[in-house]
Amino acid sequence: MAAGETNLLFPSLAGFYRSWRDIASTLVRVVVGVNLLMHGWLKVGTFGLAGVSAYMAKLGLQPATAFAVAAILLETVGAICVILGLFTRFFAAALAVEMAVALYVAHLKAGFYVSNGGIEYVLLLGIVLFAVAIRGGGPYSVDRMIGKEL
Repeated sequence: MAAGETNLLFPSLAGFYRSWRDIASTLVRVVVGVNLLMHGWLKVGTFGLAGVSAYMAKLGLQPATAFAVAAILLETVGAICVILGLFTRFFAAALAVEMAVALYVAHLKAGFYVSNGGIEYVLLLGIVLFAVAIRGGGPYSVDRMIGKEL
């Protein structure tokens, strides 16, 4: 054991943890991607570009249409890429930045709790996306299949 590592209370679980490590990180990547895709699909199917642009303008983000297009593309194409593990680091980082902007511009004034429109949800998504960007697509990803990643 390397210096600074902890001992497992139940050492017999070491193999289980080792065997599930890559699967767990893949599961996190896929679930956060699906979550964002659902939000992107809502923007496309319910609000449309005009509705999302109007919301961006209401938040003071200009040019509103550019911000709306970026949000829609990131939350659809980017989310699909995160799910697949394709260009994972790029899209996870870009989505983390989007969550930071959303946190600051739309949610910060509402406090912490998501039930009040606060930062809770976008903060969690942003941090998870940042971790995915640092970790990369992992062994169960298109990035790994093609042998390249950012």
